[in-house]
Amino acid sequence: MNRLSDVEPEPGELQTEELVVDNDVLVKAFYLGPGAELDSHDHPDSVNVFHVLRGTVTVVQDGEEEALDAPGVVHHDRGVAHGARNDTDEVAVFTASLCPLP
Repeated sequence: MNRLSDVEPEPGELQTEELVVDNDVLVKAFYLGPGAELDSHDHPDSVNVFHVLRGTVTVVQDGEEEALDAPGVVHHDRGVAHGARNDTDEVAVFTASLCPLP
C-alpha cells in the first residue's frame, strides 16, 4: 500500500511522487505550491484521470479551464491536452492515473 507523502511545496513549486508503477498503470502524485503549474501536455495512447485530494486545482483541458475543489475527479481522453495549476494561497494535491502505459 502506498500513502501520499506529507509534502509542503513552496510558492511556485511543483513536486511529484510516483505511487504505483506497473505494466498497466502509473499513479503519480502532484503537490502544487501556491502559483505552481503543471504545463499542458497530452498522452496520445493513454487515458489520464486526475483525482483532486486537497485544495483547489484549476484544470486546463483542451484550452478550457475549470477550478475543481477536493474531492474531485476529471477524465482526460487519449490525446487531449491537459494541465493544472494552483491559483490559491494554499497547497493543492492531486493524483494522476495514466493507463495503459505507453
